[in-house]
Amino acid sequence: MKCVLLLAIICCSRLAVPSSGQSFPEQEKDPNFWRLWAQRTLNNALNRQQLNQNKAKNLIMFLGDGMGIPTVTAARILKGQLNGQPGEETVLEMDKFPHVALSKTYNTDAQVADSAGTATAFLCGVKANAGTVGVSANAVRFQCNTTHGNEVTSILKWAKDEGKSVGIVTTTRIMHATPSAAYAHSVNRDWYSDNEMPAEALEAGCKDIARQLFENIPNIDVMMGGGRKYMFPKNTSDVEYPDTDNHNGTRNDGRNLIQEWIDKTKSRKGHYVWNKRQLLSLNPANVDYLLGLFEPSDLMFEFERNRETDPSLTEMVEVAIKILRKNPKGYFLLVEGGRIDHGHHGSLAKLALHDAVEMDRAIGRADLLTSIFDTLTVVTADHSHVFSFGGYSWRGNNIFGLAPEVSDVDHKPYTSITYGNGPGYKLVDGARENITHVDYENALYQPQSAVPLKSETHGGEDVPVFAKGPLAHLFHGVHEQNYIPHVMAYAACIGSNKGHCSQDFSIFNDAKRPILSSFVTLLVIVPFLC
Repeated sequence: MKCVLLLAIICCSRLAVPSSGQSFPEQEKDPNFWRLWAQRTLNNALNRQQLNQNKAKNLIMFLGDGMGIPTVTAARILKGQLNGQPGEETVLEMDKFPHVALSKTYNTDAQVADSAGTATAFLCGVKANAGTVGVSANAVRFQCNTTHGNEVTSILKWAKDEGKSVGIVTTTRIMHATPSAAYAHSVNRDWYSDNEMPAEALEAGCKDIARQLFENIPNIDVMMGGGRKYMFPKNTSDVEYPDTDNHNGTRNDGRNLIQEWIDKTKSRKGHYVWNKRQLLSLNPANVDYLLGLFEPSDLMFEFERNRETDPSLTEMVEVAIKILRKNPKGYFLLVEGGRIDHGHHGSLAKLALHDAVEMDRAIGRADLLTSIFDTLTVVTADHSHVFSFGGYSWRGNNIFGLAPEVSDVDHKPYTSITYGNGPGYKLVDGARENITHVDYENALYQPQSAVPLKSETHGGEDVPVFAKGPLAHLFHGVHEQNYIPHVMAYAACIGSNKGHCSQDFSIFNDAKRPILSSFVTLLVIVPFLC
């Protein structure tokens, strides 16, 4: 009877949508609604199987750039509201992960981190200075001569060295801070091509990041994102925007890195694509190497994406997994929702949150294509932002809407979403702008901020780590950010910490435990019957 009642409550909760004000689903007034929901959650926890001690064949890391806890919560509400729900009760795909921890994000030289030093931490396993990728804290930003001898390798390389396939999927340019830490060693995250490098750095032998993408770790199996212009000789017209000068090639060395890659892989099932149609027309069974560069620089925000020409993060992730999973030794895949960060920097909350929701969709698609028995999936962020929402908003309030009360000082309204600093700071006649008649639901509206800055800043608080799959329970409590790749490597028996891998315990995998149990039973019963 209780099960029937609970099912009815859940079904009704999906139909009831508050209209405005203090309205909320009627069934939530009944204490039994909350008691039964809590009991169901408790039973699920009590019935959870033993900790997953399997060896991880596959590793997937989802990195939401700038996706702090306030962003996760707001994205959850937005996801629900996009589906016609109040939003607060919605469950993100990452919410379903059974193990959650917190990560401390500071850089070795910065209390509030940047994306390069953090990427070095969660990919290479060592904390580093802000603005540097793939080098230890001995390397000094901008000083090329501090690079040599201070290079550190990433979990992508550790996986490749063990014969696994590896891939990178990002919504930024593929030589941006997060993806570049997987393969590059640079004392300046902004050295995308040789055009952005000072003459003394080039003379000292430092390489631009685009060049390192193809030279440092040969044969990265899947690479998708933006950044076409950093691959072509200077002034080469872009294939998609031939009349836009700032999309032209930037390289001073005259190299066409894309053509070099095509020539090297064409006899090994290599494919280069630059639009959605080309990507989705591929048969993954016939692709061993894939290079997809869909914009001259970063990809479009999800809210603004051209659905006909530009692939979504979810579509890129699906293709990547279908190619990588052909390797019987497994794979490592880095997926970055990179433009969450860019939205926040511009105080463009709507763009940031729609990108966060899209990354959650990609997490859900990956879940359908993988198994928790052999795939360790980790979802985390490099840092947070000074993004917040509050103001005692009513249940189901539009996440981009006004708080229900006005300021008790200037008696003007304000949106629930605000920023601690950034370009949203605005004075009109020496006073805070009155947004009564402002279109604050417009995608380009910048919620008000407390401190005027051209670009909103990162936040310094801890960020979440969600994990599921083999040894996911090792993510617990509060950890330094550089702990993350060490756990993933330990679970997959790659990298330097492999002492626990000497014994073959594969027959004890959760997936095979029922078979093993039956086998042991036969060993006991058959001799007895004989």
